[in-house]
Amino acid sequence: MKKVLKIAALILLGLLVVWTFVFLWNKSRPKVQTYQIEEAQIATIEKKTVATGKVQPRNEILIKPQMSGIIGELYKEAGDKVQAGDVIAKIQVIPDMVTLSSAESRSTRAKLVFEQSKRNFERDSVLFDKEVISREEFEKVRLQYQNDREELKSAQDNLSLVRDGVTASTASTSNTLIRSTVTGTILDVPIKVGNSVIQSNNFNDGTTIAAVADMSDMLFVGKIDETEVGRVSVGMPMKITIGAMQDESLTADLEYVSPKGLEESGAILFEMKAAMNIPSNIFVRAGYSANAEIILDKREDVLTIPETCVSFSNDSAFVHLVTSLEPQEFKRTPVKIGLSDGIKIEVVEGLKLNDKIRGNEIIAN
Repeated sequence: MKKVLKIAALILLGLLVVWTFVFLWNKSRPKVQTYQIEEAQIATIEKKTVATGKVQPRNEILIKPQMSGIIGELYKEAGDKVQAGDVIAKIQVIPDMVTLSSAESRSTRAKLVFEQSKRNFERDSVLFDKEVISREEFEKVRLQYQNDREELKSAQDNLSLVRDGVTASTASTSNTLIRSTVTGTILDVPIKVGNSVIQSNNFNDGTTIAAVADMSDMLFVGKIDETEVGRVSVGMPMKITIGAMQDESLTADLEYVSPKGLEESGAILFEMKAAMNIPSNIFVRAGYSANAEIILDKREDVLTIPETCVSFSNDSAFVHLVTSLEPQEFKRTPVKIGLSDGIKIEVVEGLKLNDKIRGNEIIAN
């Protein structure tokens, strides 16, 4: 019995030793890796950059009052379309009491003088008809009457202007009527009926009654990084994507790049403006955030491969050309590369159409 157990133990020990050698041999064998295979293909490569910004009207005009007072009436609101000359609001004048008192006094005196001149003129008219007084005396009285009548009208107009800001003869063109100076759409009316407003002068800009702009002439205003500003130039086409209009893609033409950069968050950025081409059936609101895609360089119908397939050593580029598919075998082949869009890269020399190369992804061991 003891002999049998001893033989069994020796057999188990032998099997353990054999399994250990087999395990270590398998462990030492190199692993066979299977790579994804890519092909060289004809495609178009575009080198792009993206600028962020927003949509703004080319000209936004702020309508200011020509006199101070209180808003008596508002005739327009934001979103309304106006023509140049349309009345937006009406101002109620608050007169200065000293000036008002002086104007009232002048009007009263002018009225008294006129009434006296009128009586003199009526009396002398009768005497002249009866040939009691000479023509020369009558004409002097008539001239004085006419002068006093004009002075009364002037004094009354002055009183009306001081008190109401308007006269009977200038009611249609009075400064109390705030008119749009341009044709366009009202973007904002920041005042309400009852608000006090002041005219612009050397000491302040005056109160804004409304902001008006032509919404058919819009600009993309954005910023571009200093590393790419040297590659853009006036006249380059752009593709505008508006955040609030995901289904729409608009075109624009670059028309301005700032000659001076400004530092923002540690980066130097340059302002740029592009004239947007907006179809008549699309309404673009001022202030929309947008992205502008600019094509810096383009290669059409060139030989391309995935950029991840290219490896670099010093100043040279290489790919692993497939020499056998089963089993996979590769040859390290130098290539000359061109334009890259970050996904595909142009191959100028070293490969032919449909050449197979090793991809960067391992699909099996």
